[in-house]
Amino acid sequence: MPVPFHFAYHVTDLDEARAFYTGALGAIEGRSTDTWVDFDFFGHQLSLHLGEPFANAPTGKVGDHMVPMPHFGVVLPLDDWTQLAGRLEDRQTDFILAPSVRFKGEPGEQWTMFFRDPSGNPIEIKGFAAESGVFAA
Repeated sequence: MPVPFHFAYHVTDLDEARAFYTGALGAIEGRSTDTWVDFDFFGHQLSLHLGEPFANAPTGKVGDHMVPMPHFGVVLPLDDWTQLAGRLEDRQTDFILAPSVRFKGEPGEQWTMFFRDPSGNPIEIKGFAAESGVFAA
C-alpha cells in the first residue's frame, strides 16, 4: 500500500460521526479529545474536528452525473468495495450516486458510490478489479 494520507475536516457531532464511521464504514477509532477524533480509515488517518463542514455543491461532471465538489474518498479492491456497498445498502444509506459501474469496458473501469456522512460531508468510494486500473488511460 502507498504511504497513508492524513485528512482533517469538520463534523457537527462527534458521537454521530463515531457511529457512522465505525458502524457504516468500518473505520477503527483511535485517539480523541472532546473536540476531535482520529480514525483508521482503510489504512489512512482521518481526523474529525468539531466545526462547520466545508461547503460543497454538485459541480463535478463525471459521465452523465453531477457530483459534489469537493469530496474525498478511498479506492478499494473490488471485493472490499462490493462488501461495503452491500453494508451501506443494508443500512438504507441515502446515496447521492448509488453503487454502480462507470466506464464499463474502458480503461479505468470502476465501481463507485457517493453518499454523505451525518454532517453532510460528501464521500466517494471507488472499487477496481485490479490496482492497475486506478491510473489507466
